[in-house]
Amino acid sequence: MRFRIRNHAYFTHLFYYATGTVVFLLAMGQFGALFFQFGLIALGLLILLIIIEMLLLFVKPKEHFIAHRSIEERFSNGDNNQVSISLTNHFPFPVAINVLDEIPHQFQKRDFSIRLKLESGKSKDITYSLKPTERGEYTFGTLNVFVTSPLKLIERRLQFGHKQTVKVYPAFKEMRQFEMMAISNRLTDVGIKKIRRIGHQMEFDQIREYTKGDDYRTINWKATARRSSLMVNQYQDEKSQQVISIIDMGRTMKMPFEGMTLLDYAINASLVLSKIAMLKQDKAGLITFNSKVRTMVPPQRNSKQMQIVMEALYNQKTMFEEQSMEALYTAIRRKVHQRSLLVLYTNYESLNAAKRQLPMLQKLANDHMLVIIFFENTELKQLTTSKATDMEGIYIKTIAEKFAYDKKRIVLELERYGIHSVLTAPENLTVETINKYLELKARGYI
Repeated sequence: MRFRIRNHAYFTHLFYYATGTVVFLLAMGQFGALFFQFGLIALGLLILLIIIEMLLLFVKPKEHFIAHRSIEERFSNGDNNQVSISLTNHFPFPVAINVLDEIPHQFQKRDFSIRLKLESGKSKDITYSLKPTERGEYTFGTLNVFVTSPLKLIERRLQFGHKQTVKVYPAFKEMRQFEMMAISNRLTDVGIKKIRRIGHQMEFDQIREYTKGDDYRTINWKATARRSSLMVNQYQDEKSQQVISIIDMGRTMKMPFEGMTLLDYAINASLVLSKIAMLKQDKAGLITFNSKVRTMVPPQRNSKQMQIVMEALYNQKTMFEEQSMEALYTAIRRKVHQRSLLVLYTNYESLNAAKRQLPMLQKLANDHMLVIIFFENTELKQLTTSKATDMEGIYIKTIAEKFAYDKKRIVLELERYGIHSVLTAPENLTVETINKYLELKARGYI
C-alpha cells in the first residue's frame, strides 16, 4: 500500500526501504552512539533527497510532461479496436512512467498498467487493443500517468484529458474485411466457396463477338448471320433482387458464446450479408422482431443504406420474450410485395420448437425464398465427442447426443417443406451465411 503526500504524490518502495534503514540505525543507537550518529546523518540525507525530488517533480509538472489518449470515433463489436497514448517528456532528466488508463467498466480490466522509461526530450506512442462484446456506449475516464525521477523516492501522479465516450457498433470492421475481399475477388481466403453456376439463370447484357473459351450454347445465330462472324450473348448476374435479413430477438437468442450473445453474432452476420448483397447489385433490407416487429428497413441499394442498417442494428436488444411468427408474417405480407430472399436468424433447441413455427414458415416460403439459419450447441458437441468414464458420464453423453441429433432432424424437417436451412457454429455464422447467399444466387433461385 502506498502512502500519499500532498496532492497526487506517493512514496515509493525505495522510500520505505530507506526509512526502515534509518529507523533501524536510530534504534541501534541505544547500543552505541556511532549507530545513532549514522542514523541522524541518514535521516538528514533522506529528508534532503525528498525535498530535492519534490522540487524536481512539482515545479510545473504539466509543462514538463504531456500525455494524450486517442481513440477511434467508434468501436466495432467483437473486433480488436486500437487505443493510442502519446507521451512526451520535457523534464531535464529521464523518468520512469506507469500509465494507468481508466478503461470502460464493460471490459472489467482491473489490472491495466503499462510501465516504461522515457529519456529527457523524447516522445513515445504506446498502443493497446480492446475487444468489446456488447453494443452501446463505453466511457473512458481520466488518463493517469505516474512519473518517478531518477531518485525514485516519490512518484507524482499526473492526470490528463477528460471523459471520452465511444459508441460500439456492430462488426463494421469485419464488414470492411469482407468488402475488400469481395472487391479483389479473394473471398475464398476467408472460407467463401466458389459455386458452379447452373444454366443461364441470369439477365441478358449484350451481344459481342465470339472469343476462344466461350460457351457454344450462347451463340446468337441471327446476329452471326447478319455479321458473317460468330456472335454470342453475354449475360450478367440478375440485379436488384431483394435480400432481407430477419433477426429473431426472442429469449433463445440471449444464449452466450465466447463472451457474445447469439443475437450479436446474428447482427454482425446480417451487417456483412447486407454489404455483400449490395456489392452484388442487390437491395439489402432488415427486419427485427420478437413478440412484434421492432424494426423494418425497406430493401434499398444506395450510398446511405448501410449507415441506415448499422444505426438500426446499434440498439437492438433481446427482451426475453417469445417470438411471434404470426406478427412477422403479417408485416412481411403487408410491406414486402416483391419476391425476396429472406434470411431468418433464429435458434431452435428442440424439434418440437421448430414444428410449432412450421405453419408460418411454410407461408413465408410460398411467397419468398426463405433460409433459416440456426446454431449448433458447441458445448453439447464437446460432450458427444468426450469419453464417458462412469454411469453419470454415459447418461450426460446420451442426452447430449439426443439434442445434437434433434438439430439435424430440424434441418431434414425444414428441407421436407422446401425451406432452406443452415446449421452452423456461432464463429462460422458469417461465412456460412454468405456461402448460402452466393449458392442460391449462382443457382438462379433468386
